[in-house]
Amino acid sequence: MHLIIERMLGDFERGRLTRRQLAASLAALVTSAQAAPKPSGLRAVSLNHVTVRVADVQRTSQFYQEFFGMPLKQHSVTTHILGVGKSFFGIEQKADPVALDHYDFGIAGFDADDVIAKLKARNLKPEPGGNKESFKFRDPDGFLVQLNGPAYEGHVGS
Repeated sequence: MHLIIERMLGDFERGRLTRRQLAASLAALVTSAQAAPKPSGLRAVSLNHVTVRVADVQRTSQFYQEFFGMPLKQHSVTTHILGVGKSFFGIEQKADPVALDHYDFGIAGFDADDVIAKLKARNLKPEPGGNKESFKFRDPDGFLVQLNGPAYEGHVGS
């Protein structure tokens, strides 16, 4: 915003803006800044993982291991966790159609009670099965979102 104001003042000093135009532009700038959505107090600082649902966990896991060089970190019969730097890629075998299952954001200063209160203020609620370290909710479009602290390390079935 500072650069925008400097540019307006420069234009005024060079005669490219009248005093009235400068005043109107500054008023519009302040009004738009005040109308900007206020942050909710949650700040996502990492993308912990993305999990997909597939028909054949072995086939999909083998593809990602071979094609992208993702190491197999954990697995069960129906879930494989592949390493991607400090994050991971989850593959879950489910009867549902192939789809994005969920994604997980690490939240700065994560406090489950505070986050749940903020969700409820937006008429959203946690899904069953969560805990004070990590839980899921459905966003307004129905996507399943998992939240936890930025250092949280997910596990098979997370």
